Amino acid sequence: MFMHQVLAYGVDFFQQLGEVGELFGKTVKNIFRKPWEKKIFIRQLEEIGVRSLPVVSLTAAFGGLVFGLQTYVGFHRYIGPGSEAYGGPIISLGLSKELIPILVGLMVAGRVGSAITAEIGTMKITEQIDALSSLGAEPTRYLVVPRTLASFIMLPFLTLYGDLIGMAGGFAYNVYVMGVNKAIYLRNTVIYLEAWDVLSGVLKSSFFGIIIAVIGCWQGLRTEGGAAGVGRATTLTVVISSITILIFNFFLSKLLPSSI
Repeated sequence: MFMHQVLAYGVDFFQQLGEVGELFGKTVKNIFRKPWEKKIFIRQLEEIGVRSLPVVSLTAAFGGLVFGLQTYVGFHRYIGPGSEAYGGPIISLGLSKELIPILVGLMVAGRVGSAITAEIGTMKITEQIDALSSLGAEPTRYLVVPRTLASFIMLPFLTLYGDLIGMAGGFAYNVYVMGVNKAIYLRNTVIYLEAWDVLSGVLKSSFFGIIIAVIGCWQGLRTEGGAAGVGRATTLTVVISSITILIFNFFLSKLLPSSI
């Protein structure tokens, strides 16, 4: 009985993985086909990018503050008083390479991924997608491509913005709250933080953008069961996107070189 359930879960997993892969393949193929849905694309840029700024600002600010706090405590406890000023590069490296891309990805998955699924899922259960197909419009080109492109483009910009806010938060806590030497903090950060550290986090966030959009659209397109089905699909989108982001983050961190 147990093995039968495991086998059933395994078959279901690979079937769903195949559905996501097929949708991603269709999306890539339709990116290079005209006509492009420019109005929808621009609207999605605003929805994914501009309207995510408040949640990204708060998340990055408090992420930077708490990371700055813990770094200060670590230097003070294990290296000694006066060494806290040398934590600037560690704070900036940890934020730009790992913490901010993950936090931005998770926040956008919760805010944007669920909205994508709810919108497309509502269209699915009200048969609007069937109407699009009957009118000769390709649902993938009309619905999935603009959202995937917009997410792919805006996630790196949100991550860069989050890097700035997070680093400013870590700097403010250490320098203005704990009285760390500002000159030493800034000098070491400038010397030891490399452009690739920031760029690698931005590169990872572009992958996260694709993950959020494709999974959100996939769950929306397979929604069924009325309003309850839309609710289940949005929940699954957030859970699956978040777990996938964390898994991909590990493998991308392993694959990308530590410096160039």
